[in-house]
Amino acid sequence: MSERAITPLSSPLDANVRIPGSKSLTNRALLVAGLAHGTSRLNNLLLADDTQYMVDALRSLGVPVQVDVDGNRAIVQGYGGYLPHGEADIYCGNAGTVMRFLMAACATATGTYRLDGSARMRERPIGELGRALQRLGALVQYEQAEGHPPLKVMARGLAGGEVLLRSPESSQMVSGLLMAGPAARNDVLIAVEGDLVSKPYVGMTLAVMEAFGVDAVEDRMRRFIVPAPQTYRAREYDIEPDASNASYFLAAAGIVGGRVAVEGLGRESVQGDARFPEVLERMGCRVEHSGGAVTVHGPAPGSRLRAVDVDLNDMPDLAQTVAVMALFAEGTTHIRNVANLRVKETDRVAALATELAKLGAEVAEHADGLTVVPPDEVRSAAIDTYDDHRMAMSFALVGLRVSGLVIRNADCVAKTFPRFFETLEHLGKTGASP
Repeated sequence: MSERAITPLSSPLDANVRIPGSKSLTNRALLVAGLAHGTSRLNNLLLADDTQYMVDALRSLGVPVQVDVDGNRAIVQGYGGYLPHGEADIYCGNAGTVMRFLMAACATATGTYRLDGSARMRERPIGELGRALQRLGALVQYEQAEGHPPLKVMARGLAGGEVLLRSPESSQMVSGLLMAGPAARNDVLIAVEGDLVSKPYVGMTLAVMEAFGVDAVEDRMRRFIVPAPQTYRAREYDIEPDASNASYFLAAAGIVGGRVAVEGLGRESVQGDARFPEVLERMGCRVEHSGGAVTVHGPAPGSRLRAVDVDLNDMPDLAQTVAVMALFAEGTTHIRNVANLRVKETDRVAALATELAKLGAEVAEHADGLTVVPPDEVRSAAIDTYDDHRMAMSFALVGLRVSGLVIRNADCVAKTFPRFFETLEHLGKTGASP
């Protein structure tokens, strides 16, 4: 198990940071390119564990994918919605996008496909998506626990029709159905009853589908229609920097002071997490948008961050970032409406409560969030990450202010940002990140 000691910074920041491509956009673009007609070129590809699982899955389905590691690019040869291999055994790790997106994509083909993942993935829910796919014409068979991997999709193409998702635990289920929808024989109508979490991620899915030439209709994130059949069209596609991973460096300006700019992440971003600077403004930071970059200035010298009461249902992956910032804020921070964090890479609500308490905070854990009262002085600690990349990256920020902080199992950042710690170390040096 790897450990990483974080070195505190001795002066305010003055840094420009380059963030690798978005994991969410990379895996959507890889899959849609694999279903497209022709050869697609994907630029600024994220090279990390979750995206490698998607590359490997597409190859196992017979879709050629060439990855240029040095250039962060991929060339994907699609066959117009046809998946050449009628059998595949797909390992998804703990990547929800791979499991849920590929489960739906495999249902569009003809054959038998087995999907499995890590021990944690076997605990994450998939049943609502399985029922929807069976309604559309696939047969889903669970090998162990009902509604959880490992599973087999016995596919004979999607007939189309109407499906109802009742408060799905993950928006990835809606996204998976949307991306598979064009391959159905008839139109696909998806209705959502109850709350849909992480709505901006569904918007991201629709934007990628549109970029590859497929039309869909969305009504208030409650009803979706994918006219079918349609075929994705190959293209060259530039992947935005990852807004979720950018949050740690933008937050660093608030915690340490000074300025941090993230290049390539402007107001026009399709990622919901690109709205994180709005939260930083509420916490007392100053935000500038110019030239396709976002710059965050921390509070003025002698000033502290302000606590917030914030609903993060649209940005749940940023709850850990806000919770860590709360350690250095004046007042009590309330993070609300993020119950789905309990079915992520770990139970993030419980994990946050445990690790924040180690640092001296008073934490009240709620069913759908938590309340954080900062300590008079943040203590040092060895932070457990629960094999969750976002626990590692968010709590590393504490070490920029507090001596002696150690991140356990630090290598888990390879899930979405293998060079995170190198980029963080470079943060204290004036100029651009490596």
